[in-house]
Amino acid sequence: METKAQSLKEQWAELKAQQAHLRIRNAAEQLGVTEVELLATQCGETVTRLQPDFKAILKEIESLGWVMALSRNNDMVHERKGVYLNAELDNPHVGLFVGEDIDLRIFFASWASAFAVTEGAGDKIRRSIQFFAKNGEAIHKIYMTEKSNLDAFEALVKKYTSEDQSQQEVLTAGPKAPEQELPDSEIDVVNFRNDWVNLQDTHHFFGLLKKYKVTRTQALRLAPEGNYAVKVNSNALRATLEAAAANETSIMVFVGNQGMIQIHTGPVKKLADYDAWFNVLDPDFNLHMREAAIADAWVVRKPTEDGMVTALECFDQHGEQIIQLFGKRKPGVPEMDSWRTLIAEVESQNKHV
Repeated sequence: METKAQSLKEQWAELKAQQAHLRIRNAAEQLGVTEVELLATQCGETVTRLQPDFKAILKEIESLGWVMALSRNNDMVHERKGVYLNAELDNPHVGLFVGEDIDLRIFFASWASAFAVTEGAGDKIRRSIQFFAKNGEAIHKIYMTEKSNLDAFEALVKKYTSEDQSQQEVLTAGPKAPEQELPDSEIDVVNFRNDWVNLQDTHHFFGLLKKYKVTRTQALRLAPEGNYAVKVNSNALRATLEAAAANETSIMVFVGNQGMIQIHTGPVKKLADYDAWFNVLDPDFNLHMREAAIADAWVVRKPTEDGMVTALECFDQHGEQIIQLFGKRKPGVPEMDSWRTLIAEVESQNKHV
C-alpha cells in the first residue's frame, strides 16, 4: 500500500518533470502541502534529517566560514553573505548573531526541524542547512558558497544526523492564523499615545503593543498626533531603495518570519525588476520583493534616548509586517540626517490619499 510520503514524492517528481525550474516552495504550494513535507520525501537521498538540537548546530555554523544566510516570508526574500559571528544562544527564547555581515534575531519557540540538503550535480551542487517551523514553513537556510569550508559542513552533518530518516514529516502546528484585532473603542488610546511619545528605546514598542492589546497596524492608525505614523503608498518601498542607492545612504533592511529576523546593514546599489519581483542584486546582499503584496505602508517615528528613529514599515493584507527599513545606526548614536531627509522626501512624494 502506497504511503502518503511515497505518493507525495511521486507527485513532486511529476511536477518537476513538467516544470524543471520550479522551486520547492512553489511546488509545495501547488501540491497543497508545506515545504518541509515535500523536502522530507527526499530523506535518505539528497536530504539528511538532523537532530533538532538547533542551538548546538548554530554554535558550529561559524566553522563553515563564508556562507549565504537566507530568511524569507511569503513576499520578501533576504539573502546575505558572510560569516556567522558573535553567537548569543543561551537565552531560552531569543538567540542572536551580531556581525557586520550576518545579523540575526532568532525566536526558537516556533522551531521544529532541521535538514542538510544537497541539490544538483557536478559543479552545480548546492549544499545547505535548512530549519523549519512547527507548521512546516521555512525559517532559515544556510547555503555553502565557493569560499565555504566543505569539510566542516560534512563533519557537522555527520555529527548531527538523526536516527530518524523517515520520508514522512508530521506537523505539530497548523497554518499561522492572522492576529485578531480588538475594536478601537476597547483600546485605551490616550495612555497608549502618551506611552508612545515617551518611548526611550525602539525595542520597547513591541511591549507597548502587548500592553494595550493592539495589532501593529492598529497601533499605527491610533498613533499620536503629528507625524509619528504617516500612511504612504506601496511605491514608498521602491522609492526609498532607489533614493538610498542614488544617495549612497547606508540603510538597515529587516525581513522576518515567525522564527527569524534577518538584517542587512549597509548600502544598496544594483536594483532591478524581474517578473513580479523588485530586487536588490549586490555581491553580498540580495533582496527580492513582491511589491504587489504590500497592502499598507507607513513611515513610523519612535522617540529614543538618542533622538527620533524613523522607519518605513510595509504590511501584507493580513496586517503581517513583511519588511522594515531604517537608516544605519547603533544604540547611542543619533539617526543620520541623510536618512531623515531621504525618508521625509519619500513621505511627502508618496503620501497615501
